[in-house]
Parts: sequence; C-alpha cells; structure tokens
Amino acid sequence: MIRFAILFGLAFMFLLLHRTGDLNKYINMRYAYLSVSAIVLLALLSLYQFAKVYRAEKRAEERAAEAGSAVDDHDHDHDHHNHDHHNHDHHNHDHHRHDHHEQDHHHHDHMGHNHGGGSKWKRGFTYAVLAVPIFTGIFLPVATLDSSFVKAKGFSFPELDQRRKDAGYHQFLKPDTSVFYSAENYDKVKQKDMSDFSAGTTVALNDDNYLKGMEVLYNYTDDFMSKTVSFEGFAYKGEEVNASSYFLFRFGFIHCVADSGVFGMLVQMPAGTQLANDDWIRVSGKLTREYYQPFKQMIPVLKVKDWERIDKPDDPYVYRNF
Repeated sequence: MIRFAILFGLAFMFLLLHRTGDLNKYINMRYAYLSVSAIVLLALLSLYQFAKVYRAEKRAEERAAEAGSAVDDHDHDHDHHNHDHHNHDHHNHDHHRHDHHEQDHHHHDHMGHNHGGGSKWKRGFTYAVLAVPIFTGIFLPVATLDSSFVKAKGFSFPELDQRRKDAGYHQFLKPDTSVFYSAENYDKVKQKDMSDFSAGTTVALNDDNYLKGMEVLYNYTDDFMSKTVSFEGFAYKGEEVNASSYFLFRFGFIHCVADSGVFGMLVQMPAGTQLANDDWIRVSGKLTREYYQPFKQMIPVLKVKDWERIDKPDDPYVYRNF
C-alpha cells in the first residue's frame, strides 16, 4: 500500500502544479505535455498497485477461510472414532505438530533476523526519499526567484565562443543554446535567429522573444548598435559598476530548471537615477560595448535614453521558444 501512496502522491503533485499554474516555475511550458503524460502514467500505475494489493488481500482471506473449513471437517471426522484412541492419537498428533511448528517458527525467525532487517531499512529509506519531494511539492509554497538568488549565487560570464559539453548547468546573463547543437549547426541557428531581428530600426524584446532576442544581441552586438533596443526586467546592482549602472535581469528557462538562469545585460541609466534591487523597469536605448573588470572582457551595455517603472509581471519568468 505504501507503493500505491507514493505513486498516487506523485500523480497528485503534478496535477496540483498544473492546476495552480506553478509548473512554469520548474519547466518551459512548451514541454508541459511531458508532465501530463507523467500524470496519466503514474495514475495508471497507482491503480494497478491498488488492484494488486486488493487481490492479494482477497486471496489471503480466501486461504484463511479454506483453512478454517478444513479444520472443522477434520474435527468432525474424528468424532466417529474411538474416544480414547482419538484422544491418544490426537494428543500425539498435536504434540508432533506443535514440535514441528516450533522448529519451523524458530527457523523462520532465524532467517528473518539474518536477512529481513537490512532490506526493510533500505525500503524504508527509499520510500522516505520519494516522499520528501511529494510533501514539499504539495504543502510548501513555490518561491519566485529574485535578486537575492543572484546575490547568493553570483554570476559568471563565459567567453562568447566557449561551448560547454554539459547542458545541465545554470546560466547567467547571456542565454546560450550552443550546448544543444554542434558547432556547425549552431552557426546556422544563430544566423537564422539573427535574421528574425535584423529588419527595422527597433528591437523590442517581450515575454515571447526575450531569450532568443537577448542571445542574438550578445552574438551580434555590433550589428545592432544603430537600432533602438527595448526590454524590461528587475534591477540588480552588480559589482564594480558606476553609480548610474545596473544589471537588468529576467529569470528564464531554456528547457527546465536544470538549464535555467538569470538573463539580461548591463544598462547605463541617466545620471542621478536611483533604483533598488528588484525594482521592475522598462528601458530603451542604444547598444555599446564596455570592458567589465569582474568578467575581464568587453560586454554589451545598453545606454538608456527612456525608461519607466512597471509592476512586476504576473509571470516574471521567460521561456525559450525554439
């Protein structure tokens, strides 16, 4: 029955995340069908496990009933024999059966003592490990990431042409999908994405194209310096920036939480601008490049011409649309 509870609990947890809308804090909703498939599969497995336990209990009840009926028939047959002979034989038979039962019971106790304890502890530990994410997923609130996460983790900025072999790492500042392609194929993807933003004199990033557009701006900064770029995010005062400069970030998912990150760029606000961490603003301006000492390299910087404060979006996360 514990297996049924674990399977049912996992199915209920995924269903609850769908119903509350919190699933998008774990995965790119482009892949939500995978969690729906998991709900169906886990529900079927839990029903199978419940039916298995129910059938086993029914068989145990039937065997107990048959054993009781056999004992009654055996006692009834012995009533037709000589009473003294019956008592003598029955006493010897019971004595023999009792001795045999004690020996068998002792044997099973010995076997259980030697072999059953370790496996029970292992099963108990496994069930406890499985129960923890179910409990936290159902009863604990899902936290929305903010600047405190950035401050706690810090962020790094790998070389623009650095290609990592491991796709399952948290990214910072620049969205990087190169880890999902070969070098040749990624060059083709970059060029195609660049063509989506090259037309016109403005580049307006929104919830749908934020990650793709931000990656393009990092890959082709020089090609977009003549265009007006606009996007929104929450402010974060990074290391070694001047008084009017801030990082402007959005938390995003490329596929799931394993390759999630905080994405954006350094923005140079008009002189005298005062922002607190987690203030949400919308900015527009022109791109340039500056040398950023903590990264020891040139990075894109948006020189802001116009900006405004905005409310935090209902869904502060952005997702990569391939």
